[in-house]
Amino acid sequence: MNEAPHVMPRVERVVATPAALALIERLREQHGPLMFHQSGGCCDGSAPMCFPWGEVMVGASDVKLGEIGGEPFYIGKPQFAYWQHTQLIIDVVPGRGGMFSLEGPHGVRFLTRSRLFADDEGERLTPIASGDGSPV
Repeated sequence: MNEAPHVMPRVERVVATPAALALIERLREQHGPLMFHQSGGCCDGSAPMCFPWGEVMVGASDVKLGEIGGEPFYIGKPQFAYWQHTQLIIDVVPGRGGMFSLEGPHGVRFLTRSRLFADDEGERLTPIASGDGSPV
């Protein structure tokens, strides 16, 4: 009997911890659909920022890495060039986050942790697209 070849699962470029997923659900209940953008470092450091869907314009200069908790997660192309070999792990920690991000009033903030992709994961990374939907 022939067995089907083993298909390795896709490797997500961005994932969220259970604590982050719980907070995303709370924020979605309060604000409706959401979106995330990994800040490039200006006013709020390099934190993942959570906004109501459509509040931040994304376009050809952004990369959609994937989704966390069913919500899209974007990063600027220049920053993606530095982080393309890492998986972003979105977590939640106590403290004040970015003043523009929705989680601020809850006394917690989203935090980006990361890990380098293993050599065998490179071919299985989830596809990316520009913020405007065009190929990267």
